[in-house]
Amino acid sequence: MIDFIERYVTRLPDWAEQPVLVLVAAAIGVFFGLVLHGILFRILQRISRASASQTDDMVVSRLYRPTRYAFIAFGVVLAARETPALEAIWARFAGFVMPLLIGWVAVAVLRAFVEAMVVRNDISVEDNRNARRRRTRLAIFSRIGTFLIVFLTIAGVLASIPGVREIGVTLMASAGLAALAVGAAAQPALKALIAGFQMALTEPISIDDVVILDGEWGRIEDIRTTYVVVRLWDDRRLVVPSNRFLEETFQNWTKTTSQLLGTVFLYLDHAAEIGPIREEYTRQITAHRLWDGRAQVLQVTDCKDDAIEVRLLLSARDGPTLFDLRCEIRETMMDWIHREMPEALVRRRTLQTAPMELAASPSVVQAIVQGSSGAGSLSEPLPHEQAGTGTALG
Repeated sequence: MIDFIERYVTRLPDWAEQPVLVLVAAAIGVFFGLVLHGILFRILQRISRASASQTDDMVVSRLYRPTRYAFIAFGVVLAARETPALEAIWARFAGFVMPLLIGWVAVAVLRAFVEAMVVRNDISVEDNRNARRRRTRLAIFSRIGTFLIVFLTIAGVLASIPGVREIGVTLMASAGLAALAVGAAAQPALKALIAGFQMALTEPISIDDVVILDGEWGRIEDIRTTYVVVRLWDDRRLVVPSNRFLEETFQNWTKTTSQLLGTVFLYLDHAAEIGPIREEYTRQITAHRLWDGRAQVLQVTDCKDDAIEVRLLLSARDGPTLFDLRCEIRETMMDWIHREMPEALVRRRTLQTAPMELAASPSVVQAIVQGSSGAGSLSEPLPHEQAGTGTALG
């Protein structure tokens, strides 16, 4: 075919012969690559549509765009083998184009695999512990794999630049000092990155785990290599460094299972009868739609000055269900006690007494009298003073 094209190209002026030949050969290569790509993916799309699984469709859609450009490059490479002028031009750009295309296809394959595995590991089911663990590992290792692919792609592109390889050798000679400087400057970032690797292996948390952090209730929404996103109950997002889950204490309500125990406290009067209240609680909890049938206990756990503390123990399949169950049981039990046993409600008791008359004690009265008589005797003259006075006057 190249000989056929050259036969017509030779009729052109000398300055236009080689450019036209390169353009025509490249166009034929691009057309050949597009046709081959279209035929291949038409077959793959028919196969994926005939399958009942959605993972096939996701993989085909993810690979469609990057493989299209890869087939175009493949067609240009085939055309360049037959055209020396095109081969010379392609050799200048192949060092940039091929690593980028290979990296793009590798990232697309990795993401397609991750998305297919995510679909297979559904976490909306009741017992989703294993599915959440797999999703957590996929989320962490997919980001690590993407980072490595991008790093190798950039390294391949830079290696094709003249002079960069020599610069790299020079930098490797001083890598020890550079590593110390970079390590000291980026210690927090490196610490968080290493924590991300460690979390993928030890699994202190998983996707959709219910955790209590800084007094906030939330679910693990996303796990990155350096931080974790926690979705709080009011749709706020709490961004936490990864190393915090390895160095500090936190509550994980769904580490082994999503089933939880909860309590409801009632404060009743000391004279309240516990038997009817226990029977009513048993009736309500056994008939409730949110109870999972594992635990239901009523106990008096404390006796205070003004009331007794009655604890209702109950269980549910997960945290949100347990919260709703506690609220509904608290509401229905208090409503039943108010209607059927109002005497069981806490009351404040006061004792009324008759008015008391306060009178001075006899000792106080005697002291007052003696004090007044003593004061009067001090005002009278002594006997010898009266005698002396009378003699002088006489």
